[in-house]
Amino acid sequence: MTPRSSAARSVLPFATAALALTAAPLAAQDPPIEQGVRIGITYTPGLRPGMLVLGGARGAALDSVSAILQRDLRYSDRFEMITLPGGDSLFLGIAGVADSGDDAASPEGSAGPFVNHSLYAALGASFAVAILADADTATAQITLYDVLGETARRTIALPLKPLDDPDFRMSVHRVADDIVRAASGEPGSAATRLLFIQRGRLRRVDFDGADVATISPFGIAAFSPAWAPGGDRIVYTELAEGWGRLVVGDPLGDVFLPVPETEGLLNYAAAFSPDGALVAFTRSGDEGTEVYTYNLARDCCLQRLTVGRFSDNLSPTFSPDGRRIAFVSTRAGLPQIYVMAVDGTGQELFAPFDYGVTGSSLAPEWSPDGTRIAFHRDVLGSPQVFIMDARSRMVRQLTSAGRNEDPTWAPDGRHIAFISSRTGRRQIWVIDVETGRVRQLTQAGDTRLPAWSPRIPEPTNP
Repeated sequence: MTPRSSAARSVLPFATAALALTAAPLAAQDPPIEQGVRIGITYTPGLRPGMLVLGGARGAALDSVSAILQRDLRYSDRFEMITLPGGDSLFLGIAGVADSGDDAASPEGSAGPFVNHSLYAALGASFAVAILADADTATAQITLYDVLGETARRTIALPLKPLDDPDFRMSVHRVADDIVRAASGEPGSAATRLLFIQRGRLRRVDFDGADVATISPFGIAAFSPAWAPGGDRIVYTELAEGWGRLVVGDPLGDVFLPVPETEGLLNYAAAFSPDGALVAFTRSGDEGTEVYTYNLARDCCLQRLTVGRFSDNLSPTFSPDGRRIAFVSTRAGLPQIYVMAVDGTGQELFAPFDYGVTGSSLAPEWSPDGTRIAFHRDVLGSPQVFIMDARSRMVRQLTSAGRNEDPTWAPDGRHIAFISSRTGRRQIWVIDVETGRVRQLTQAGDTRLPAWSPRIPEPTNP
């Protein structure tokens, strides 16, 4: 996902302040889901299918798997999660509640648990997830049951890695995405991470707010991060002594390379092309602020796409088909969102606005399917998150409580992360654009410029 930046002149003051502060840890606990005030969204509780997560033989690993799965499924916003009285294991057939009568079922060819479909249906469940340990194979057998159809829809063997394994939580997130797809037919976004800036340091956090890590080196201010399409590389800006360079590297914080070296100029707000070959970015210098591209695949071919003529052009973002770039320009006065072909031709106003009614529009980002653009726009002096239909150019406001800015899409095309000050400090919040449900992701420190990853690939064996 692409990085956000409001204006070139805001970069250096932020960097100076960032270096003067020390990083504070983020809370990894399960944050509450809150209802904010939104415009254009209606949500009727109770219309989503019920989801029940069942237990079985317990242990630290299985308890963690169960807790992560329940949180991921709740944060998918596709199910009404059902909390069982007395503990979930009481309702799993293997624990003695279900019998082997007509209501019992187990995966084909499996000696798994008996599942009491009628009991779960009476509790309001359309789906149930059973988690059992297989000691012989050191795996957890995770089965999704269609309660109303009385069938096992999907069974997944999850290797039970040690809890301190770096990939333990992400492996469970991938299972959650499998369950979401099997139950709803739609992709999940649990196996993802977000980059963000906190007190001048580049950090990353899991989809559920846990596993926070600092990536950028101490003593160098970082700015405007973005992910490569495969989730295996990132790009961000290192700020130093009045100039900034782009660096590309591994999201774990290894092997960062400058692209290209440009001492004396400020390069920031970079975005990868869908094939990962190009990076588009903003360059500010004595001649103005313009959009450029650089060919990473060939390590050459710097190309200028805009010519300011007394205006600034910044914050490029590629469309998913790689044919267009949306960007911000001040050519009409206040910053507004424009679009152009990937070679810089055909530049035109993209997001409609009314003089005197709507203010600056900034930080555009295409949805994963290319049908919408998210951005923030000043409303009565306060930035708010909007989305625009790319075909009809109809604009819809998503937020109105507090200051809300720098939106970034989840790969499921359903959720947007953004920065909000609604609780005082600027933190990352996530909104489900279909239901309007909002949850807080980060908990501590002043946070800026989130960038949501694609799905994180499984690690390859050396």
